Amino acid sequence: MKIQANHIEQFVKSPDPSVRAVLVYGPDSGLVRERMDDLTKTISEDPGDPFLVVEFLGSALRDDPARLSDEAAAIALMGGQRVVRIRDATDSQVDVFKMFFEDLPGDALILAQGSDLNPRSKLRKLFESEGAGAALPCYADDARSLEFVIQDTLRAENVTITPDAVAFLQANLGTDRGQTRSELRKLALYAGTGGSVKLDDAMACVGDSSTLTLDTLIYAAAGGDAPGVDRALARSYQEGVNPVTILRAVGRHMLRLQLVRAQVDNGKRPEDVIKTLRPPVFFKMARPFRRQVGLWRGPTIARALSLILDAETQCKVTGMPMEAICGRTLLQIGRLAAHATSQGRRASS
Repeated sequence: MKIQANHIEQFVKSPDPSVRAVLVYGPDSGLVRERMDDLTKTISEDPGDPFLVVEFLGSALRDDPARLSDEAAAIALMGGQRVVRIRDATDSQVDVFKMFFEDLPGDALILAQGSDLNPRSKLRKLFESEGAGAALPCYADDARSLEFVIQDTLRAENVTITPDAVAFLQANLGTDRGQTRSELRKLALYAGTGGSVKLDDAMACVGDSSTLTLDTLIYAAAGGDAPGVDRALARSYQEGVNPVTILRAVGRHMLRLQLVRAQVDNGKRPEDVIKTLRPPVFFKMARPFRRQVGLWRGPTIARALSLILDAETQCKVTGMPMEAICGRTLLQIGRLAAHATSQGRRASS
């Protein structure tokens, strides 16, 4: 079965007892690991007990295909349900998993950790089609889920946070769940037990190595700088930034431009509106942001947002290379900006 996004958290807390094997996969490797660990803790009384939890690489099944069934059928020394974790599961092991689903030996829960498997993946299709199997996707956090992670992590440390600090973190975290948790724990340590995180604290403490490159990419796309898009996009991929994360970041930027543009069209001064934005525009980007407010208009921004939404949908359902979809979309947005620039020049000449 395929676990829908709105059912994932409930499934992790209370897996369907008819499910014997779960494929946890997706572009957010930190979230994949987190959900593997959460499922393990849900089933096993002691995740650190080697008699209850066993883990090995998927490549081990190439030389010993029977190992999966043997581990699933093994009985824990002191009783309790076992968990068998398989790292780096790929399509090359699909026949082994088929044999497991045919027999369903023992009562252990099998957790297979996959990478970013596209819809054509044989392994993903198998787990989605089997009644005793479940495919659990792990995509990069969106604004809503990221807010939950922020609040949940800080609450566990007895730390509160202001709304504008949450907004800043939403704009600068989310590429990888593991990295996000790490940055938030660092922020909680800075605030101290019982403390409160304010915008200045978040800006001072949270450092995402990809943020500067991502900002450069966003402003290049929205500014019509095609060579700049190519350079920044290549750097983003080298730093491991997911294409969907890039699309969402550009989308948030366009929404901010849309918000300011709407108020400017109603007679307000751009400078006054920009000052009200939360999180505030980074001071180094204040001038290009002001320029882009003058460059973009409502219908063109709506067109850019539509392109981004279509691209994210294609990344999730078509099986096409996400990097190619993202790159094409950013260049289309850049062409919209370049066209607006040329029109502005002709109007002023």
